[in-house]
Amino acid sequence: MNTMLRKSVLGIAGLAFTGGIFAGPIAAPADAGPVEGKPVAVAVQGDKPDAAKLIPHGVQGAQSKITLNDEQTANAKAIIAATKKAGLPERAAVISIATSLQESKLENLGHLGDRNDHDSLGLFQQRPSSGWGTPEQITDPEYSTLAFEKGLKQADGWQDMPLTEAAQTVQVSAYPDAYAQWEQQAADIVAQHWNS
Repeated sequence: MNTMLRKSVLGIAGLAFTGGIFAGPIAAPADAGPVEGKPVAVAVQGDKPDAAKLIPHGVQGAQSKITLNDEQTANAKAIIAATKKAGLPERAAVISIATSLQESKLENLGHLGDRNDHDSLGLFQQRPSSGWGTPEQITDPEYSTLAFEKGLKQADGWQDMPLTEAAQTVQVSAYPDAYAQWEQQAADIVAQHWNS
């Protein structure tokens, strides 16, 4: 056998043997005891937001609840997405959704004719004549949410206010206490969809 061929064959055999020793299975000793360790906390994307963050003051008064259709659910999800885009916490989404539930039942309302309160439009019943934007802007869920939350951020200490007070600082409603009745449903919606 040629010397070069013999060195190659022996080299390959050596690599195979060495690889088998170092890469092969190692038997555990028979008397090895149980493996002890501490449980590791794993964050799961589907975790729901902390209820204390969603309703820090507890709900105020009797609570109302409606069954949402697909359009209303999509509008709630749009409010949550806009809140995240604005870099605001879950509490801002709760306040925004509760406000929209009171103002429009999460329906993106156009002009209602004689039933309309002045020129109020959209999820938050914002008025073009009051400087909220054009009718097209106000009826865009993202735009109207960002406009509402811009007003919310201008309220000093909004994070620590009861929901109805925070909403009222932006909306200036004739019925300021009405927002409180939607806090639990708004918190439930945010808990369900914040991480979805």
